[in-house]
Amino acid sequence: MDLRKLKTLIDLVAESGIAEIEVTEGEDKVRIVKHGTSAPISAVAPPAAASASSSNPTPAAAGAAPGTPAAVEPVKGHVVKSPMVGTFYRASSPGASPFIELGQTVKPGDTLCIIEAMKLLNEIEAEVAGTVKECLVENGQPVEYGQPLFVIE
Repeated sequence: MDLRKLKTLIDLVAESGIAEIEVTEGEDKVRIVKHGTSAPISAVAPPAAASASSSNPTPAAAGAAPGTPAAVEPVKGHVVKSPMVGTFYRASSPGASPFIELGQTVKPGDTLCIIEAMKLLNEIEAEVAGTVKECLVENGQPVEYGQPLFVIE
């Protein structure tokens, strides 16, 4: 399913009185559940596991949303947000050193991290020059579209 369609569905659930929606498109199945006032939770299940996860979301999917509403207080600086849903990695491989460290100066085009989505490694680059003040995501953690990753001042 296209990420734009998924984002549109999440926005529709968030803005409406609907608490839950499940959509099947071909072999893809998406279930979006809104819990109280928190951000919507989405779980994308592969076709083989679709029937098992449609009744009970996986712990990874259920734990993905609590990291997103972290921006309760205003943040100084430029917030680098995830352009896609995937898995966040600070380094190119498990034994390698991270692309950037806290306090490091970066310029536009410098690689900040990698987000793995559907077995593709996507480098996320700095959009502005500055100093990396915060890393808001743990290595290996799933990230959502628009989730804050770094703060650059």
